[in-house]
Amino acid sequence: MYSRLLQLGLSGLLARHPVVGLLGPRQVGKTTLALAVAENRPCLYLDLESPSDLAKLAEPELFLRLHEDKLVILDEIQRVPGLFQVLRGLVDQGRRSKRPNGRFLVLGSAGIDLLQQSSESLAGRIAYTELPPLLLEETGAKSADSLWLRGGFPSSFTAPNDAASLEWRRNFIRTYLERDIPQLGPRIPSETLRRLWTMLAHEQGSMLNAARLAAALGLSGQTMGRYIDLLCDLLLVRRLTPWTSNLGKRMTKSPKVYVRDSGLVHALLGIPTLDDLLAHPVAGMSWEGWAIENLIAASPVGTQAYFYRTSAGAEIDLVLELRPGKHWAIECKRSLTPSPARGFHEGCKDLSPERKFVIYPGTESYPLSHDVECVPLLEAVRALRALP
Repeated sequence: MYSRLLQLGLSGLLARHPVVGLLGPRQVGKTTLALAVAENRPCLYLDLESPSDLAKLAEPELFLRLHEDKLVILDEIQRVPGLFQVLRGLVDQGRRSKRPNGRFLVLGSAGIDLLQQSSESLAGRIAYTELPPLLLEETGAKSADSLWLRGGFPSSFTAPNDAASLEWRRNFIRTYLERDIPQLGPRIPSETLRRLWTMLAHEQGSMLNAARLAAALGLSGQTMGRYIDLLCDLLLVRRLTPWTSNLGKRMTKSPKVYVRDSGLVHALLGIPTLDDLLAHPVAGMSWEGWAIENLIAASPVGTQAYFYRTSAGAEIDLVLELRPGKHWAIECKRSLTPSPARGFHEGCKDLSPERKFVIYPGTESYPLSHDVECVPLLEAVRALRALP
């Protein structure tokens, strides 16, 4: 199994906060990571989808008080939102008794927006972090094409062959649509949500036109927005927002949408092998989305991610606002001879970024014109990791 880069950061959060929420899609490795973090300390693991573990929490306050000396790991916390109120009381009591931090580690398959609806009572007591699918840093440069094709869900990436990986991803999609989403409460026809998810894969990296998608599915604009919100909250789809600071220019206001895991993009589109992927029209935008996910995951805490586009044609694939006034402008090109378009240079004139990158799938770095650096994805990721 691959070591996860988040392990050290998760341990640090537990040292500083009484409750830590670890978010990520199902099957991304949250439980494995949580147990690895707790390996050298007393812990109690409860799977809230297990009837036997749920039965232990019939009187949650009484039961959890019996384990005050342990790190309590509560998996799939969104299944029992009423526990947040109990945790608040236990945390506050522990603070009065001078108990150390790191009392509870809660794991959730829903996004931060969904969980925060249930965790208002833990304001000031909980810190959130997100576990993405496996990253290029975690698997190594030699695995890049396989990771891009299969995606970062561990069971998909480590499957014995591409056919087995595709089968796993198709079953994952079906399970999400037919079991997991209905258990969260929304009554959404699974076939409708599958069609929407597939349409978003076809439109990987495109501007979101919710009205057009709604018309194609026979839905209202409000319903379409709710469905896309759900996929985003489940950490399956990313809405990349446009840079909208007032620069005296007409800015694009619609977000871009990406299915966050490249392997799911390819499964939704029925792309089984790398050769099939390279011949498919989605290849360029799929690689761009995969690169963006790796770059955002490597960015320092607090970084804001945008894209930049004006009506005059200036365009930057990814703008990372590392802190106010400090930006990196990034163009993603799946080509061994990449050349940034004129729109990238125009966008850089508008924003005056600190650094300008063209990310490509090669192995060597070299300078381009206008202070633009052409670098492999892994090198750009490591440069972000090295930032304070």
